[in-house]
Amino acid sequence: MAGELPFEKPLVEMRQKINELKQFGADKGIDFSDEIARLEERYAQLEEEVYSNITAAQKMHLARHHQRPTSLDLIQLIFSDFIELHGDRLFGDDLAVIGGLAKLNGTPVTVIGQQRGKDTKDNIARFFGSAHPEGFRKALRLMHQADKFKRPIITFIDTKGAYPGNTAEERGQSEAIARNLREMAALGVPVICVVIGEGGSGGALAMAVGNRVLMLEHAIYSAISPNGAASILWKDASKADQAAEAMKITAKDLLEFEVIEEIVPEPKGGAHRDYEATAAAIKDSLVRHLGELSGLDSAALKEDRYQKFRKIGKFAYEQSSHVGVID
Repeated sequence: MAGELPFEKPLVEMRQKINELKQFGADKGIDFSDEIARLEERYAQLEEEVYSNITAAQKMHLARHHQRPTSLDLIQLIFSDFIELHGDRLFGDDLAVIGGLAKLNGTPVTVIGQQRGKDTKDNIARFFGSAHPEGFRKALRLMHQADKFKRPIITFIDTKGAYPGNTAEERGQSEAIARNLREMAALGVPVICVVIGEGGSGGALAMAVGNRVLMLEHAIYSAISPNGAASILWKDASKADQAAEAMKITAKDLLEFEVIEEIVPEPKGGAHRDYEATAAAIKDSLVRHLGELSGLDSAALKEDRYQKFRKIGKFAYEQSSHVGVID
């Protein structure tokens, strides 16, 4: 297994034993088929146990896996005729955000994604997927273009958060994020957002005000990264695993809270195990949700988006003998 995580160690060790037994049998001309079959059966059982009980902290590490498919990886597998467009027409081109025109089963769409690097050099160029203001403004430029030409918008979310440095603040980071939130809420075309890795803080939300928000099974989505939360709560960023368990950041949690509409299944072991299967699952969901939204006019799409976010945060409370609802 390539790029295994600590919790996958028992699987790695058992697979190694199976391979060693196969090799020994081949070298010595001994038939170990019965023993190998029993080990393979035990391996399948162990695999099911490991991957059906993944904790929030383990999901956080899966979401950050260096081999996890990026936005560009998925765009190339899901869409056809992708043409990347560059620049915000105000300052420059932020490589942490990619976007352009494409076709989804022949339907013209605008697709935008947050892009991590594939190696150290690429990560530095893309600021590890953390956008500057010009990245968010490029995304908004493409969204306005899509709105003008009545193209559905699909966004891929994969960032620990907006770039936190002085250069971003000097160029208006908070204004750029706030403007995206406002403008996305008023778009008159279908907007579908997919959290494919880590959706962190305002950097994620600035591209996630959609009619439908979907999450890959092992993705995470939160108002602050677990590392940031640990730094604030315990003054120790190394306690990120503990923070992740407490923050309700998994797709299952967020589906229960109605923050998202659907969990997109991943291949066993995570999206990095099979890019094609992951892309196919996302594509199926996109086609289905786009079909549901395509019958709504501009006003209905705006109202649908408004109601989606309006209902988030509703909860029951009890005070003395009176029960009420806050929203």
